Amino acid sequence: MKNVIMLALVFVVYFGVFITAQQEHQHQNKKDATVVTTKGDTTSASHNVSPKITASMKEIIEHYLHLKNALVNDNSKDAAAAGKELVAALGKLDKNSLSPEQRKFYEEVEEDAKENAEHISENAGKIDHQREHFDMLTTDVYDLVKEFGGGQVLYKLFCPMYNDKKGAYWLSESKTIKNPYYGKKMLTCGSVKEEIK
Repeated sequence: MKNVIMLALVFVVYFGVFITAQQEHQHQNKKDATVVTTKGDTTSASHNVSPKITASMKEIIEHYLHLKNALVNDNSKDAAAAGKELVAALGKLDKNSLSPEQRKFYEEVEEDAKENAEHISENAGKIDHQREHFDMLTTDVYDLVKEFGGGQVLYKLFCPMYNDKKGAYWLSESKTIKNPYYGKKMLTCGSVKEEIK
């Protein structure tokens, strides 16, 4: 009789642990299915934004790409001009068209993005310094694109050599490798890491 009770007790404990594990697994699956986008998150958002925001994002991306292409061509003067245009475009986005959560996210990223774009705009003739800020700016613009969309297909590319071989990313309108961190010195150094739609 003792053995039967002991066996029943072991079964109840085992079954209880099994049920708890199943519930935890189901809870985790629900949690994983919920998209929560934060700065630096690589999960794509739904881009549930107004046409005004889409138009503003297209303008931001246009100036970012102008800046990227200036750096590809080793042209710090054009990069400075594009940085200035990007600062203005970031400031024009209508934050009233955003939800409170989107607005908070945008304002956090906008502050960093503007600071980096301003450094680029104020340092014509210092292309190495511009490239350092372009690296940080790319993180900001990438975060914005993942949250609000870019209005076009973009590619996230990676240069493994930049920053003492720590590497750096950039966004491009094309899969063709044209490296903004080294320009003509190492134009084709890099690889495509992500397509962003």
